[in-house]
Order: sequence, then C-alpha cells, then structure tokens
Amino acid sequence: MMEGGVQMDPVDQEQPRGKGSRVFTILFLIVIVLVVLGAATLFQRRTQYQALAKETETLAIPTVAVFHATVESSEEDLVLPGAMQAYVESPIYARTNGYLRKWYHDIGSRVRQGELLADIDTPEVDQQLSQARADLNTAQANANLSKITAVRYQELIKTDGVSKQEVDNAVGDLEAKEASVKSSEANVRRLEDLESFKHIYAPFSGVITRRSVDTGTLINAGNGGATQQLFSLAQTDPIRAYISVPEAYAASIRAGLGAFLELTQYPGQKFEGKVVRTAESIDLGTRTLLTEVDVPNHAGALLPGGYAQAHLQVKVTGARLAVPVNALLFRSEGLRAVVVDANHKTHLKSLTIGRDYGTTLEVLQGLDPNDWIVLNPADSLEEGQEVHVKEIALNRPPGQLAPAPQSNPAPGATKQ
Repeated sequence: MMEGGVQMDPVDQEQPRGKGSRVFTILFLIVIVLVVLGAATLFQRRTQYQALAKETETLAIPTVAVFHATVESSEEDLVLPGAMQAYVESPIYARTNGYLRKWYHDIGSRVRQGELLADIDTPEVDQQLSQARADLNTAQANANLSKITAVRYQELIKTDGVSKQEVDNAVGDLEAKEASVKSSEANVRRLEDLESFKHIYAPFSGVITRRSVDTGTLINAGNGGATQQLFSLAQTDPIRAYISVPEAYAASIRAGLGAFLELTQYPGQKFEGKVVRTAESIDLGTRTLLTEVDVPNHAGALLPGGYAQAHLQVKVTGARLAVPVNALLFRSEGLRAVVVDANHKTHLKSLTIGRDYGTTLEVLQGLDPNDWIVLNPADSLEEGQEVHVKEIALNRPPGQLAPAPQSNPAPGATKQ
C-alpha cells in the first residue's frame, strides 16, 4: 500500500488495532470484576441483614424454664400442721384484798387439786369479821330479850294484865330482832368466805406455768389487769391439738377417727390419739374445719403452745399434684399457672389448691401430670404467647412427694 509515496507493511497496520483491542478487553474484565464484587458485597450485606433480623426476632421470644408437676402418693394419711394446747388452762386471781404472805409453788411445779398455792395476809378482812361477829352477838342478845318479853306478854294477856296492842308490839319487835340476827349471820358467813380466800388452792391438778407475784406484793381482789394474776395453771394430760382441715376433706373428719402427732424434737416417735370433736362449721376466713385431737401425755413430753404434724388416718385418694409456690401467678381473677403446649404457646390455667406444704402447694384441679409448667413466670406472660422452653429438674424433699412420671419433652426443649 502506498501512502505519501511510501509503501506501508500490512503488519504495521494491524499493530494499533491489536493494542486497542487488548485495552478494551482489560477494561471489560475490570468492569466484570467490579460488578461481581459489587453483587457479592450486596449479597453478603443482605445475608447479614437477614441474619440480624432473624436473631432479633429470636431474641424477642422469651426463654422460660419448664418442669413437670410432681404426683403425690395415691393413698396416704392427711397430714396437717397442728397447735398444741393444754386440756384445761386457767389464770388464778385473788378474791380478797391484802398482801401476799407466802407462795408455795413456782413454775414447773406439778400440783394436785386442792393443794395450797399461796397465803394472803388480810388484816382488814379479819377485823371486819370480828366486828361482824360482835354485831351478831348483839343482835342475838336483843332477839333473846325480845323473845322473853313477847312470851311474858302472851302469858299476861290471859289475865288481862297487858293490852292486845302491847302483845302485838312485843311479837313484832321479836320478829324484827330475829330478822336482824339472820342479817348478821349472813354478814358473818360472807366475811368468813372472804377470809377463806386468803388461802389460794389449786382448782384442778396440773402444772404451774406462770407465777406473777412475790412475797409482799399488794393483792387486789378480782381480775382487773394482768398484774393481778397470781398463777397460771394448766392441765396437760391429755393435751389438745387443734388442726385446720381444708374444706375439701371436711366430710371425712368425724369423732373417733384415729390420729397421731409427730414432733421434730422426737424423730421417729408417734404420739397416738384420736379426733374427739370438730367445730361442725367451715370458717369463712380460712375455709377450714377446726378439729380437736386429744393425745395422752402421761410423761409430759408434749408441751402446750408447741407445734406438731398431725396425721389424720383419712385415706386421701385421687390424682393430686404438687407444684412449688414460685410457679404460680397471683392475678386479680385468681390463682393461675402458666403451661406451654407442643407449639411453644403459653396458656394460663386456673387452679384449685389443697394443702399448703410451705414451699409447695397441693393442686386438686387445673393441671395435668404431663403439662409443662413455667417456673418463675413473668407477669408479662399472656395467653397464646410464643416462648422458648428449657427443661429443668426440681429437687424434691425426701419422703414428701412422689417422683413425676416420665413423659416426652416438648419439641425443642433442652434439659438442664
């Protein structure tokens, strides 16, 4: 090819074209790489956003600890707390005024009925009794003189020695003097009885549980305050135990029912007794039946005011569950428990409570042994709310509750 009189080689013509093609290819590759990197970055960010949204959604669903309620024995005695009291207990007061001369028995002393407990010095009553006896002698002397006069006048009227009026006056005076004698005699007996109260005797056999006075204490008659009480006497054989039986078991309680007491200070020892009476009425405040159990206490091991576990020999049957108190919700509509179904949805169930064991409660109605119950449920939990579950094992006090039956865990539940 000729150009400007100079002939060009075909190879030289293709060199610029090949160089431009290579540049275009490189630029195209760079664009492709940038597009791929941009797409990868966008995909990575989208994946991160989705993961973050999923994590946020997961964290928004609360995780709750769940457990199965324990099943109580299908047949056992009715065990309830009881308060022991003396069979007879009485404060002893003075019936006369004076000063305490001497006391003969202190707290813990066992006395028999009629035994002397204390003496009171009563100088005023003694002087009043002496005056009353002197007044009685005067009245008797006047009555005797009136009697002589009346008899004499009744003899003289037969001879018309006195008038009828004089005889009537003498007889009337005699009757008045005899009435005065009776009044004086009654006053003497009153003061003698009052003076006899200077000796304080035990009204029944028992043990002195309190002595509130000492020698020289001023004694005022009556029970006008705690300071006037001299002694407190209690009969502790037999001893009474009062038990509040829940209304659900009230129909099974009757007089003559066997019972025994257990005390922590006497492990393994049973104090046999029986039910002697009930209140025959349900207490409106506690919905319980007050029941009295009498237990022989010859050795004095049972003390008034003590606490005991009372076993009433009523065979309690039926399915009964026990749950810890921290598994319950106290709502305005009543006591509730939160259970989780197979779809991890919560449900609030109403409960009927039986006995109170302190840390656990007996549930008569409302729960099933296979229910997953939420432990320490939050007040914010509502009906139908989705939750994550984590199974836990509760420690059961030995000998109190039977182990729960094995059941399949809820889907997705983990054990701890």
